[in-house]
Amino acid sequence: MGKVLRIVLGISEAETTFARRGFRGGENGMRERLERVGQTFVHGYHAVLDHPTESLYIPRLEKIEPALRGFAYEGAAMALGILDRITPWRGDRVKRFLEGAGDPHAYMVHVALGWVAARIPGRLDRQLQSLDPLLRWLVLDGYGFHEGFFNFERYQHGQPHPRRISGYGTRAFDQGLGRSLWFVEAGGIGRLSETIRRFAEPRQPDLWSGIGLASVYAGQVGEEELEALVRAAGVHAPQLAQGAAFAAKARHRAGNPTEYTDRACRILCRQTSANAAAITDAALENLPTNGAEPAYEAWRRRTQQLLSERTTLPR
Repeated sequence: MGKVLRIVLGISEAETTFARRGFRGGENGMRERLERVGQTFVHGYHAVLDHPTESLYIPRLEKIEPALRGFAYEGAAMALGILDRITPWRGDRVKRFLEGAGDPHAYMVHVALGWVAARIPGRLDRQLQSLDPLLRWLVLDGYGFHEGFFNFERYQHGQPHPRRISGYGTRAFDQGLGRSLWFVEAGGIGRLSETIRRFAEPRQPDLWSGIGLASVYAGQVGEEELEALVRAAGVHAPQLAQGAAFAAKARHRAGNPTEYTDRACRILCRQTSANAAAITDAALENLPTNGAEPAYEAWRRRTQQLLSERTTLPR
């Protein structure tokens, strides 16, 4: 079965290379770093296709070095999501994954479902209804990342969202699209700023939020580049910081923060990564999940506010 699934559903590692995607820049090791992220994602994806039994694919995921392991779990979740969709009589793989080994990587799992949504037609509202009311918006973030990563030419001049996306979903989509820009521009601050300026002003805060997420979770650039990133974000620095804090939370929840996670958060959030992650937890306290405002947006907004109020490191 694994051989058949690999033949039918497999993804070539070449699809994630800069040469194949036409991405720009990549100096100071960024190209190698970001291509390793893509390769790790594909490794996790194929781990499930090769051996769709949890007791067989989890050990393969756990062999990945901690700094990259979350990307392997993301790839695995995509494979599980696709298998759920094409075999609906056994459509509980993702659910069981989230109840077990995938729980520490819950954010990455939800993002991966956005890759599934991007590749398999269907009503997005129905797909979101069965998911956690807070984290379901990460599916549309994942959709946005997928579109930016694989179809950047469609969006590089601020083109509209896909017709399947509406309402608040467009904002979650733009956060994911912003994450993809970190890969497309290989962390090049000038190129990032130039690209974002092509988008309408109301979309720019969410794009910067995504850049904050990717710059901390996927990394890695030096301190001068991080300081330049804050300056480039300008009035959108709060959204940049919020994205960075969400990345810190994802890594601390999974137990895989790195020295770079802390260094980046000290500059983007003016907090240690542990403090930034704790602030995202504080922003969740008494958060309504059925209000007029989507819970995810309330979480983002509260996180921005708390980061500004609790700054502990000097500028």
